[in-house]
Amino acid sequence: MPKRKTKDAVDILHKRLYDGKPKRQAELEEARASAELSRRLYALRTDAGLTQAELAKLVGTSRSVISRLEDDDYDGHSLALLRRVAAAVNKRVEIRFVSADRKVKSA
Repeated sequence: MPKRKTKDAVDILHKRLYDGKPKRQAELEEARASAELSRRLYALRTDAGLTQAELAKLVGTSRSVISRLEDDDYDGHSLALLRRVAAAVNKRVEIRFVSADRKVKSA
């Protein structure tokens, strides 16, 4: 049976841009991880009912640092700062290692 062509634009773009291109796939995975971290930091702060300025005061930093942490383009996250943010809202940081062989899903 012949393979059916897809009309899903996301699938088409993913195949054109990432399939068979390990470097591009790695960049995509890194971007996804960064976006996930910034979403989680934002949720952590808002779930605690804090503004960026209020969290910054609790952490001992500036509002602009908190803003950068919540920006998915920022790549300067440090474990020490993430721990301080977590402690400020009575949480702790956990780190997991997952298989590098897992299949990267299209968006």
